[in-house]
Amino acid sequence: MTVDPMFGLELESRVRARPDTIFAFFTDPTLYRRWQGDDAELDPRPGGLYRVHMPGRAVVEGVYLVVEPPRRIVFTWGWVGNAGVPPGSTTVEVTFTPDGEETIVRLAHRGLPTQSSRDEHAAGWRHYLGRVVIAASGGDPGQDPSDDGPDADRSDIAEVLP
Repeated sequence: MTVDPMFGLELESRVRARPDTIFAFFTDPTLYRRWQGDDAELDPRPGGLYRVHMPGRAVVEGVYLVVEPPRRIVFTWGWVGNAGVPPGSTTVEVTFTPDGEETIVRLAHRGLPTQSSRDEHAAGWRHYLGRVVIAASGGDPGQDPSDDGPDADRSDIAEVLP
């Protein structure tokens, strides 16, 4: 069986915040922990470490490839100890486009090895984009219990790619 290494997803959401505000939620470890992960080690510069300890889950690890404040971030992504999606094996790109008083956040995750891993990551990213929208808008997304993460209703997050 041949695995297509090009499975990817693209999601889009609006945030009631300026691009520099939402950008910080992807680069500042303290702000990052408000919406994703129990702990985050972030060194937002090309070649810098990207590591997030997920609640009740494994550790995600990669490196920043592109950091263009406040427009764009690209980093590698993978799960420590997971042979299917190991650290650095996939790429996440997040863009921040101003639109009046809001920002359009578009997240593309590329290189997932299977349709199943694509679907799992799409559910997770929908959940976490919903949380960052709340946090960056000045709200409190609350605690993120691992057992209801990806199952939360995030119908306001648009999936751009099939």
